[in-house]
Amino acid sequence: MRLSAEPGLVPYITQRLGEEAAPANLIIQRHSSGPRLYYRDEDPRDRPMRGILWARCGFNRVDGRGKPAGVPQWKFMHPYRQMLTMQSLRCQVCAEQARTRLGFIFLAGPEDEDPEQPTIYTNQPPVCVKHARAAAALCPHLEKNPMVLLARSAPLYGVHGTLYGVNAQGEVHVVASPGHPLPFGHPNIPTLLASQLIRRLSSFRVLDMEELLQELEPAV
Repeated sequence: MRLSAEPGLVPYITQRLGEEAAPANLIIQRHSSGPRLYYRDEDPRDRPMRGILWARCGFNRVDGRGKPAGVPQWKFMHPYRQMLTMQSLRCQVCAEQARTRLGFIFLAGPEDEDPEQPTIYTNQPPVCVKHARAAAALCPHLEKNPMVLLARSAPLYGVHGTLYGVNAQGEVHVVASPGHPLPFGHPNIPTLLASQLIRRLSSFRVLDMEELLQELEPAV
């Protein structure tokens, strides 16, 4: 199987130097369903799915291949590109469709998940076969030795982000940064600034990289 060995390859979802978070200009206003978080200068692009407010981040120009330019900030995922690839189940490296004939490939750090648990929630968009090994090598949290999750389905579950409230002086401030995702419909979603889209894996097999590539080897 031919695997990507492109020089200078950087995953599409990786945030680049110069793609900075927008200045905080958040407000909380009363909505028919209760308090709701807004940007002061909000437009429809700030709520790209299900009416959830999304974290703003700059976008660098794209290069001749249509990929984001700039020095990679390896530890950070661009919040909007993460959302786009996760929503459409595209490869986190090349942004092409990630579906394989056996399902979707998701990668987790070697100690991130208990392989025996029946359900896993992931913020990592899938990878295509071509870039599975490259993703494992390039993403620091995967430590070049990822747990490979081959999922038959991966429904959307919810979001991860930061909860805001109003203090006694009427100022908007951070209330909490939950260490777990909030499911769609959670009562705290209206005052959450989302930064990652989450999918739920419950029908999956755990493999190592060599087993995965062997199973997906084209029939001769």
